[in-house]
Amino acid sequence: MEYILKVKLNCMIFYRHTAARKVLYTMVKIISDSTSDLSKELIDEYGICIMPLHILLGDEEYDDGVNITPDEIYKWADENKTTPKTSAVSVDVAENAFKMALDEGCDVVAFAISEDMSTTANVMRLAARELEAEDRIHVIDSANLSTGIGHLVIEAAVMAKNGLSADDIEKNIMELRPRVRASFVVDTLVYLHRGGRCSGLAAMAGGVLKLHPRIEVNNGKMNPGKKYRGRMKNVVLDYVKDMEEDLKKAKKDRVFITHSGCDKEIVDEVKNYLKQLDVFDEIYETRAGGVISSHCGPGTLGVLFIAGE
Repeated sequence: MEYILKVKLNCMIFYRHTAARKVLYTMVKIISDSTSDLSKELIDEYGICIMPLHILLGDEEYDDGVNITPDEIYKWADENKTTPKTSAVSVDVAENAFKMALDEGCDVVAFAISEDMSTTANVMRLAARELEAEDRIHVIDSANLSTGIGHLVIEAAVMAKNGLSADDIEKNIMELRPRVRASFVVDTLVYLHRGGRCSGLAAMAGGVLKLHPRIEVNNGKMNPGKKYRGRMKNVVLDYVKDMEEDLKKAKKDRVFITHSGCDKEIVDEVKNYLKQLDVFDEIYETRAGGVISSHCGPGTLGVLFIAGE
């Protein structure tokens, strides 16, 4: 019940906040699951309601972004030599958030992590069906993760602010979805190995050879890409430079640097590199939440953007 109340409070903040500022928003509520990895500042600025996924550390269950931190997850995972289990948003949480938006007279556009990675989108659809409001609740499979979802969520919030209907927002987002570019490089293969995404031999070889694979999200699935070798600081810059031509042609509104706990020096190097490209209006740094961090481990960093038309 605690996390249901937290979801409700977050949505209520949106209505009070917008009313206090006398900003005219269309009656569309933007909701996302917690894997969108948006910062509190962005969530508050755009009035987004967040639904937490669940993280299981042995017999203990926690709510992503509510009562567990990535660093606590790493500590538990290393002590127990295993990867935490994660599970979808609960139907009760989804129903609660949807009902409150509907009661306020809002239609809903709700984003979920890729259906190839979680059943959250189906849970949201079930909640909409239970409320008999499938015509007012638009559930979008982001076909992505982390701030790959976050990009779409922010774009939808801007559209809502500009007065678009939920139908039009969904249509525009589905056209934009294939242009999201989400990738990251990992510092350690241990967590991917524990989660079954990397063989023990590959993880051991990667550690000895200091290999850092690039993981790309394509059509909702994670796929291995180029392998980098060396110190993580150099690897991350090589990874970003490999994307330079695409970054120069990207949608200029924003770019995300999202990491699961990297040295400030590394993040600042990436930020400075992106600044000198002089492409983006906003460069946001966000910290990956508990679900994403559980599977990629510490030291992972990604630069996520929307490709140009």
